[in-house]
Amino acid sequence: VSSRLQQWPGIPGRGEYIRLAFEYAGHPYTEMSDAGKLLPTITNASKVGHPPHFAPPALELPSGRMLSQTAVILNHIAPKLGLAGALGSTVEERSTVSQLVCTALDVNNEAHDVHHPIAVSKYYDDQKAAARERAADFRANRIPKFLTHFENVLTSNPATKEGEQAYLVGKQTTTADLVLFHVLDGLLFAFPERMGVLEESGKHKHVFALHQRVQGEKGIKEYIASGRRQPFSDGLFRYYKELDAKE
Repeated sequence: VSSRLQQWPGIPGRGEYIRLAFEYAGHPYTEMSDAGKLLPTITNASKVGHPPHFAPPALELPSGRMLSQTAVILNHIAPKLGLAGALGSTVEERSTVSQLVCTALDVNNEAHDVHHPIAVSKYYDDQKAAARERAADFRANRIPKFLTHFENVLTSNPATKEGEQAYLVGKQTTTADLVLFHVLDGLLFAFPERMGVLEESGKHKHVFALHQRVQGEKGIKEYIASGRRQPFSDGLFRYYKELDAKE
């Protein structure tokens, strides 16, 4: 039975984190991405039931019930897709996966706020000066802080033996790995010069190795090769030359 994803058209958006989980697991899903119908549908309780939803992505489950909020959707589908930790994983392990998902999504949100630091309703051109200031701090402080944290998570994982592939939780891919993969993809697109320097430093080698591992894994490799994965453009992760630098 397939699930139906409600997501804005034309950009990866936050819905991409959910697509990656479905693609990795080979779970069938469809999409409703009609911009004219999306909000009028998901915000209307008479159409979607209670409670109505604030914004996409939203996921219509096989039962007919709808969920929104990316981290909540991932926490719900992860055990059903085998992406919540080891088979028969404990509630604690599932919550740990969700914790890491939320931290990675924090990076996603901060990356968005670099190019929209004043107001989401204003165009980028109306807030360029503030964006440059925000970008300088994000490049110098926030990106390295997040990468250092995830490097620490990977290297302190007791399930990882020396020389083995590192996973965020246990010894298998979870939604946390998939979310971090896409966040890294977005940062490499939006801040290629800065990310290049950070990769060359060797301080976050397990983080970048995770990125390479996930993009070559069954399900994700085929998804990328299919051409169905939407490229970054003017969504959450955006490239503006003036916002990137090597530092």
